[in-house]
Amino acid sequence: MSLSETKELLNRIKLGENQYQDFKFEINDARKIARSLSAFSNTSGGRLLIGVKDNGRISGIRSEEEFYMVESAASRYCKPEIRFESRQHRIESKQVLEIYIPECSDKPVFAKDDNNRWMAYIRVADENHLANIVQLSVWEQANEPLGETLVYDRIQGILLEHLKRHPGQELGRIAKDTGIKRRDLIVDLTKLVRFNVVEMIQEGSRCLFSLSEDQR
Repeated sequence: MSLSETKELLNRIKLGENQYQDFKFEINDARKIARSLSAFSNTSGGRLLIGVKDNGRISGIRSEEEFYMVESAASRYCKPEIRFESRQHRIESKQVLEIYIPECSDKPVFAKDDNNRWMAYIRVADENHLANIVQLSVWEQANEPLGETLVYDRIQGILLEHLKRHPGQELGRIAKDTGIKRRDLIVDLTKLVRFNVVEMIQEGSRCLFSLSEDQR
């Protein structure tokens, strides 16, 4: 590892955990690491630095077991299987394993949870959160033709008027306030998000819906 590469890695570590970077002291649970792989794949890609504590202190890895655990997470606990790149860095006489996960072009990527359910995650700041059901629907329809025009029906008109008056609400709150059935609301929000009429705003684990800026 060259001096410039060492400096680059140390500078990245100084940035701390963020949207594109996560530290792991060690890996002892393939299912947990699968969540991070899913989250980075479903968002903007990112890196795992294994052998680095949450506070940025380099602890190093003790064996190749961490790599095999990541490999297991990517192949057994992610669907579809995640392809990643890996590099070993020697710094301060310790080994740091870098795992690079690119953004997936065909979302969503699911990870198997402790109850053997396939769940999709997203990366928000320095945390992984479950993807909202509307986000899942948008991904699933990403390859379907959008059409050139959107004509609002009565329910969509009610929804848009509500969001104009009450921006930044969660799905459940919108359903309660408008009386629109949850199933219908998911369908309409998916369509409006795809047409860039409505935007999804992720605040931690909460997914909020508002009119897009040019619709306000």
